[in-house]
Amino acid sequence: MNEENNLLSKDRKRANFRLCSLSNYTSEILEIQADAPSLHVLFVPGNPGVILFYKDFVEFLYELLGGTASVTAIGQVSHSRKDWEHGRLFSLQDQIDHKIDFIKEELQNIEIPIILVGHSIGSYISIEMFKKTLEKVNYCVGLYPFLTLNPHSTTQLIIAKIAQYQFVAAALSYLTASLGFLPVKALRFIVGKSLGKSWSANAVEAACSHLSQYHTMRNVLYMAMSEFKKLAEAPDWTFLRERKDQCAFLFGVGDHWGPLQLLEEISNQVPGIALSIERENHTHGFCCTEAGSLWVAQHVANLIKNQIACTNQ
Repeated sequence: MNEENNLLSKDRKRANFRLCSLSNYTSEILEIQADAPSLHVLFVPGNPGVILFYKDFVEFLYELLGGTASVTAIGQVSHSRKDWEHGRLFSLQDQIDHKIDFIKEELQNIEIPIILVGHSIGSYISIEMFKKTLEKVNYCVGLYPFLTLNPHSTTQLIIAKIAQYQFVAAALSYLTASLGFLPVKALRFIVGKSLGKSWSANAVEAACSHLSQYHTMRNVLYMAMSEFKKLAEAPDWTFLRERKDQCAFLFGVGDHWGPLQLLEEISNQVPGIALSIERENHTHGFCCTEAGSLWVAQHVANLIKNQIACTNQ
């Protein structure tokens, strides 16, 4: 607890934001480069895949790993402030291919191990990346994982219905984008008082700058539509069994995206895999608060340190 309080109050190394041209697409990147890293952590967000939501998490994770690892977070394509892709819509498979290309193009020359960390649907994406980059990646962590559909979730049912009909998705995206015409202070006030009463300043800013963009919301819903189609299938249990010592998952109480029923199913299908439950009420959207970002960063840092210790034995 003292370490967490110290990190919340002290100055920390800030993540750098940059644009990256990758496979002819412009990607938003957050990164902190270590001076002499022994590993590289690559973080994949959920949906919305606005990387600025995870700024606190990235910075805390770097600090908790003691500067021994470089940390890179890559946003989902066209979940961006500007419409770099001129209205094109990207599916779940498009986003998976994009992240695999990032490893092959941006990280191909590094000789240190890569550790994948994914949030929500980013957990699914990370597993798919792991399959294609076994020679580079040696560990994968899924946070509040969305790996298969939850038939008991009303929220999932509603989102699936909205995303299924393109005219409805377009209308909702236009409605959301109309908020972008408000003065910046007014928009921040609305977001802060409605969505983000306990949100960090970084989360409020990310919502105002990105979720008020028509192209971003259209891509959020289009990606969701493809998620619901793909995740009607069962997870790849065979791969998880083969790599159970190189995978770990964190679940949250009351999380309909990664319900505890899924944890039980993973435990039954893949005995011995590392599974944990967060009981601190940080919720699926942990990245929207500093306290949630710090708690999850501490958990991930501990998993990575334990994995390194086991590998070195």
